[in-house]
Amino acid sequence: MTAPLVAPRDLFALTKPRIVLLVAITAAAGYTLGLRTLAPGQYPASSSAATWWVLLHALIGTSLVAGGTSALNMIVERDVDALMRRTARRPLPAGRVAVRTATAFAWTISVLGVLELVLFVNGTTALLAAVTLLVYVFVYTPLKRRTSLATLVGAIPGALPIVGGWTASGAPLDARAAALFAILFLWQLPHVLALSWIHREDYARAGLRMMSVNDAEGGATFRQATLDAAALLPVSLAPALLSMAGWPYFFLALPLSGALIALAWAGARKPSPLRARRLFLATLAYLPILLGALVAGAIS
Repeated sequence: MTAPLVAPRDLFALTKPRIVLLVAITAAAGYTLGLRTLAPGQYPASSSAATWWVLLHALIGTSLVAGGTSALNMIVERDVDALMRRTARRPLPAGRVAVRTATAFAWTISVLGVLELVLFVNGTTALLAAVTLLVYVFVYTPLKRRTSLATLVGAIPGALPIVGGWTASGAPLDARAAALFAILFLWQLPHVLALSWIHREDYARAGLRMMSVNDAEGGATFRQATLDAAALLPVSLAPALLSMAGWPYFFLALPLSGALIALAWAGARKPSPLRARRLFLATLAYLPILLGALVAGAIS
């Protein structure tokens, strides 16, 4: 008996396309910012067209690894996904894709992505992509069942793609790359905290040890989000101080980061689903605005 055909849309869904898109955007921002730091003779390619060709390969490779990472995460967490309302209809818990098929697909695109980066970009970027996969799948994913500190661990692979974009350009791993990493790392914390409090009952049902699970009132979760947003403020200003962007960026980043602090603090003072959603939506808007301003400042 032949195995039933798998719908391409279900394989595509395994990659978590929205996350892949975010990864690609941050990698492209890192690449553009990295190019700005180089003298013409240091460019990773011999012409402008070839430089953009390197970016294309960087985005393809990074996206393939990101998609494979998400698929592997779904494989490991298929039992958890089956218990949560927001994930129960995903391809694996719904039975539309077999585990063997998903595993073969996930590893195939992951390996192809790493090879793409090795062959057409550089070894450093390929290594960063591989580390992202390994930490996310084999460290962060199992830790979610054991400790709320998993959120901090998960922010590491979430912050690496912008650094991979930076190194793809040929830029060195220095304080500027560290600043980009820190922005992405800290941004994720209020983002995840707000989302996890909104869905805290789902997480509790699935046995995940998120901070929000034991915080029905929300005070502790929002206070932590406030501290994380406060830490993000000076980090978000660092690119201006490191000459990666000008003062217009500084004076945009300052109120933008301040708004996140205000929204998180409003939730800490009087937690509610509405305030959690406002904070979550603000984090969604924050990153593209900040990175857009940073890239615009770098290329102006």
